[in-house]
Amino acid sequence: MVRGEGARRSSRRRSPQGLRLRLSRRSFLIGGGGIAAVAVAGRALAQRPQVFQEATPIAVQANPISRFSVADPDRVRFGDLAFRSGLELRSAAKEFGGFSSLWRSANGRDLVALADNAQWLRARVETTEGHLSGLAETVLTPLTLANGKRLRRTRFYDTESLAIAGNTAFVGVERRHAVIRFAWNGKAFSQGAPIGLHSSVADLADNEGLEALAIAPPGSALAGALLAVAERLPDSDQVTRGYILTGASQGEFEIARSDGFGISDMAFLPNGELLLLERRFSIFAGFTTRLRRIPAGAIRPGRLIDGAVIFESDPSQQIDNTEGLAVHREGRDIILTMISDDNFNGFQRTLLLEFALAG
Repeated sequence: MVRGEGARRSSRRRSPQGLRLRLSRRSFLIGGGGIAAVAVAGRALAQRPQVFQEATPIAVQANPISRFSVADPDRVRFGDLAFRSGLELRSAAKEFGGFSSLWRSANGRDLVALADNAQWLRARVETTEGHLSGLAETVLTPLTLANGKRLRRTRFYDTESLAIAGNTAFVGVERRHAVIRFAWNGKAFSQGAPIGLHSSVADLADNEGLEALAIAPPGSALAGALLAVAERLPDSDQVTRGYILTGASQGEFEIARSDGFGISDMAFLPNGELLLLERRFSIFAGFTTRLRRIPAGAIRPGRLIDGAVIFESDPSQQIDNTEGLAVHREGRDIILTMISDDNFNGFQRTLLLEFALAG
């Protein structure tokens, strides 16, 4: 969801009725103050749609993005990332959008995008000459508990984070602060049930909870453990809180915050390093996306962790409200994929962006 250090509360109080802004294509792409203001108003206006009652195929149009920078179209390198390709995704189905977390299979061919209204998109990734060209076999499916009740109809309706490993998937929930465990067979989630959490999770702000989940890879000191991180804390701009939820080293840790960025997702690299996806929103600058790289072995209960910034976007680049991050390998290359949350409004875009990690 769209949130800003100064704007997130005011957007709830102020009525956007009567707002009239006309956008040019260029101002939309570079993310100036106008589009940022419209995005906040759009979030206040937007009502999350109900979900399909069962798995439903939908048509998704994919418009290729061949250049990440609007101002410098020939540029490929951005910090430690090399832009490969991207897609702008649209669908006539009103249920489409709101994607807040992302997963890709080990070979990159299969994709799952979790929406923040308790449904998920399954798709097969299509490429042409190594570039993203579209999504096929696109299906939207509601998440359900083991008793058959759809999450959209329960207190677990605000789904924000996703982690998948082996035959298990975990979905993080805001507002009521929960993690739901699902069985995963590569095609569907089933048997959803909440897991136990640390008591301090209840202290998180209702709309700034468990925004990121990840499962530590084999070979890591935390191999197989489920980690969760809160977007931010209600009483601190300097740190946020993380949790090791399963495994032998369960406990809490802290993550340093800076420059108004909040955590929106995370993903482990194969060597055990952790990538933190962060975003910031302001009326004047629009959306900014940042990546930090946390050293392998740094995460332990009781520690304060930080890492180097390896990428930070600027307003000339094709960025929206980036909320999802996935990692997979292609040969020797480590591929990072990001997805943005359009908040179910027509002023924002669902962008799927693919980068190679340098080095």
